[in-house]
Amino acid sequence: MESREAAAETAAQTMAQACADTMWHDDRASKALGMSIRRIAPGEAVLAMTVRPDMTNGHDICHGGFIFTLADSAFAFACNSYNQRAVAQQCAVTFIRAVAAGETLTAHAIERSKAGRGGIYDVTVRDSKNVVVAEFRGHSRTISGELLPPNSTLAQ
Repeated sequence: MESREAAAETAAQTMAQACADTMWHDDRASKALGMSIRRIAPGEAVLAMTVRPDMTNGHDICHGGFIFTLADSAFAFACNSYNQRAVAQQCAVTFIRAVAAGETLTAHAIERSKAGRGGIYDVTVRDSKNVVVAEFRGHSRTISGELLPPNSTLAQ
């Protein structure tokens, strides 16, 4: 028989996945950039994206805006994993290494703090050799509404 803690973890994981599925359905920006969701958990998300040639700048390296967008998308999926709509209130990124076209980047977002309507999330972006290329910190703010329909068995 499952313990109460294990059952609660399973329910939280199921909720996080359902929220991610719902968001992904309408996330045209992340899809258009070729992102994929690798992992979802409560307060956590891992997304990946391959840098295309049309994502490079005048230095022939990945434009920082695309790296920021990957990190921001991972942040969004992490902070929206509780069935309460959340948006970015403030974000900052530090670029550490240049990235060439053809490289697959992975952004791992993790919740650091969640209290009231605010949350703080750290996102580490790594290349295919597991080298850190950027660090991102996002502050979330919950807004009204839920991701899952009210009649959903998960939303109740």
